[in-house]
Amino acid sequence: MISPADAKIEFGFVTVVPGRLEISKTRLFLTGLVTLLAALPILIVLASLFYPANDNVEHLWSTTLPTYIINTVILMIATGMIAAMIGILTAWVVSAYEFPGRRFMSWLLVLPLAAPAYIIAYVYTDLLEYSGPIQSTLRDQFDWGRNDYWFPEIRSLSGAAFILGLVLYPYVYVLARASFSAQCQAQFQAARTLGKSPLEAFLKVILPASRPAIAGGVALVLMETLADYGVVDYFSIPTFSTGIFRTWFGLGDQMAAMKLAGIMMLFVIILIMFETMTRRGSYVSGKPQRRGVERIRLNRVSQWLLSLFCALPILFGFILPVFILISLVGKTGDNISSANIGIFLKNSLTVSAITAFVATIVAIFLIYIHRQLNSQTWASGTVKTGIRVSTLGYALPGALLAVGILGPIGQLDQKLTAFFNSRFQTDYGLLLSGSIALLVYALTLRFLTASYNSLSGGMAKISRSMDDSARTLGAGPSTVLTKIHLPLLAPSLAAGACLVFIDVMRELPATLILRPFNFETLSTRVYRLASDERLAEAATAALIIIAVGILPVIVLNWIYRSPNRS
Repeated sequence: MISPADAKIEFGFVTVVPGRLEISKTRLFLTGLVTLLAALPILIVLASLFYPANDNVEHLWSTTLPTYIINTVILMIATGMIAAMIGILTAWVVSAYEFPGRRFMSWLLVLPLAAPAYIIAYVYTDLLEYSGPIQSTLRDQFDWGRNDYWFPEIRSLSGAAFILGLVLYPYVYVLARASFSAQCQAQFQAARTLGKSPLEAFLKVILPASRPAIAGGVALVLMETLADYGVVDYFSIPTFSTGIFRTWFGLGDQMAAMKLAGIMMLFVIILIMFETMTRRGSYVSGKPQRRGVERIRLNRVSQWLLSLFCALPILFGFILPVFILISLVGKTGDNISSANIGIFLKNSLTVSAITAFVATIVAIFLIYIHRQLNSQTWASGTVKTGIRVSTLGYALPGALLAVGILGPIGQLDQKLTAFFNSRFQTDYGLLLSGSIALLVYALTLRFLTASYNSLSGGMAKISRSMDDSARTLGAGPSTVLTKIHLPLLAPSLAAGACLVFIDVMRELPATLILRPFNFETLSTRVYRLASDERLAEAATAALIIIAVGILPVIVLNWIYRSPNRS
């Protein structure tokens, strides 16, 4: 007779034994391979910190590096504060108060996320600079000279923080709104019964309970700010992102650029630790808000003021920039042929589609491995660690990934090319960096997190009893995956792929560094024209990027919409 402790159930790669888990060598190897590919740029960048410093590195340490650090920290703090203030206040107003247009504005408030920050920076610079229409009108109307009035400088650290905060606040808004909507209404009403005003109840009851969600949104804002290149480069602000580009392409010193990326990586590690700590103790008490719960109704004037308050971020973060771009396209637009614009669009769509597909396949693999980890063995801990490392990419700036990838793989690419030329007398050029392979690799690492998190949330809703029932009936792992999990995960798959797609469409620094020669995308087209102060020509490609980005933003809003859907 076989005891239960000796009974084994074979499931493809995994052998489940009551009380312990054995992961096959094949699955462990595949997980290790994915982890190695994901960790390679990180390890290379971190290893560069221990390389001997050359003259350029010592020069950076004594001159520009302190400026990079100070500007990066100030920009992150200022942007985080602006995004948090806008996101929290608008989320609370939409969740707690009744006012004209509330339902419509609750999803319109997410639209600024559809517009890349560098495009908004180009528009506002053209609008607010000295030769722009606003200052020119003021001088004409009041007969002012250059020194007769003061006007805020848009090309500044504060201007960059304003632009980034205006575009990135939806990260805080969607998470805060979901948390506010999930708070039990009884908590708020209980505080009001005890004599607290709505503001006091919000500050002392609802806000502390929503701290993990808000901090998670702020962490995303800080990561995006650290990774930004388009805005700070256009405003000529020396930060780590611009420093890496200037050191590599200006000084021609790859080692010094990698050392800068290594220091930048330390900032990323701090942000990851911050984001992880904010999850601890995260919980939602009470039942979700139900349809029919009465929101706070103020007098008519106050309601319209709340409508105006929620409309301002939408107006300045999306409607006004889009209106200006449309007017520029109507006047001049891009002077190249529509066929060339079609090529740029095709290149962007190709890279985005391939990256979304690869990221989705890898995410499915990692999610399904994680699904099997139901025991705290050494293998389980190793695999979980590998999965965690594989999904760190969203916290890694594109410039950092590009530096970590292009250095060693560029040398490997040259050796492979020389080998094939000598062995097979072929001359196909650089096999890796001469194609979009390296770009897809970097972007997959960068945005795998979005796909993985989307699938993880969907898989968590599938009961394990469904897996057990299917296996009892003789279904293997592949059958369970294809017949049960994938159909149920279809919305999560679509959402994850959609988010990766649009993130790749507007990614700038990694594309600038890793794209093949003479390979232009919409984002690089916008960057090149705007850098030459040709905003009217850049408006066409910019509008296409924004138009494509609206759909994923609606998907994002749908995922995090309030439980009552009202």
